[in-house]
Amino acid sequence: MQLGLNLGYLVGADDPAGQLTLTRRAEELGYHSVWAAEAYGSDSPTLLAWLAGQTERIRLGAAVMQIPARSPAMTGMTAASMALLTNGRFSLGLGVSGPQVSEGWHGVRFARPLGRTREYVEIVRTVLSGRTVAYEGDHFTLPLPDGPGKPLKLTVAPPAEPVPILVAAVGPKNLELAGEVADGWLAVFLAPEFAAEHHEHIRAGQARAGRDGEPFEVVATVPVVAGPDPQACADPVRAYAALYVGGMGSREQNFYNRLAVRMGYADAAAEVQELFLGGRQRDARAAVPYEFIDQTSLLGPVDRIAAGLTRFAEAGVTTCAIVPYGRTVEEKLIMVEAVAKAYELAGLA
Repeated sequence: MQLGLNLGYLVGADDPAGQLTLTRRAEELGYHSVWAAEAYGSDSPTLLAWLAGQTERIRLGAAVMQIPARSPAMTGMTAASMALLTNGRFSLGLGVSGPQVSEGWHGVRFARPLGRTREYVEIVRTVLSGRTVAYEGDHFTLPLPDGPGKPLKLTVAPPAEPVPILVAAVGPKNLELAGEVADGWLAVFLAPEFAAEHHEHIRAGQARAGRDGEPFEVVATVPVVAGPDPQACADPVRAYAALYVGGMGSREQNFYNRLAVRMGYADAAAEVQELFLGGRQRDARAAVPYEFIDQTSLLGPVDRIAAGLTRFAEAGVTTCAIVPYGRTVEEKLIMVEAVAKAYELAGLA
């Protein structure tokens, strides 16, 4: 299992120089990759390109580039450009986002996300292969049949090595799709004790596509808070967990809430959602069970973090992409360094 650094979103008053400081330190410590996300603020490829020009070895991963935000051809162009300019250090993570962002920010209907993702990945792969792009699907048609457009192909040389394509997935059907069409899975709230169910769905998708036994990446986003008391370390993660389980979607459509239910936290998931959507965010944070945070995070002293890393490795995670918690860049650097020590202590280096 490799170590990764997940920078999340560049939001609010964040200093971009801090993102660079964290990335450079991770590279010095031997981290394999750095990942950036996007919602409705900074976009991930711009941040990654900026980091790429100021690093040498660390891989750069989009976690994610939003499918409703770009045409598949545009995403193929971006991935090809990143692969070319970074000497192949780029990994492309894709996700449909959620209905609020897709429809409220991008003006793209969220309906039938699985079919859109499948077609999107197929077109991106065609673009990256250097082949002429002609496609007729339920969601995308290239070129349009009633206009002057004609089939085109990438005008730069296609990447020498295939760009890994990973799909962000939470629900069972999306996990199967990841196994069917992608090279890997971007996981969130991954509990090693619950990983077997996820892998079962991924293998089902691989089998459907005749891809049994092919290498498959599992990149898990894992919050990290190092300190002497694991329960106190869980507190900074509560806002993140409550937002996703309670507020990332409607009562009827929240993939993260459904995941918590499948993990055995049905009552707590319902309470967190009720409190969060009722405007009681502080109470929602307090209602997130410590056990849920502990299962899906790395908390406590270095030796406990080392044991947690071992659990993730044994659960089939190929890259543990940590999210270092702290109020300042200096505090986050302490987390990055603590995980590197734990990684060595666990014998994973």
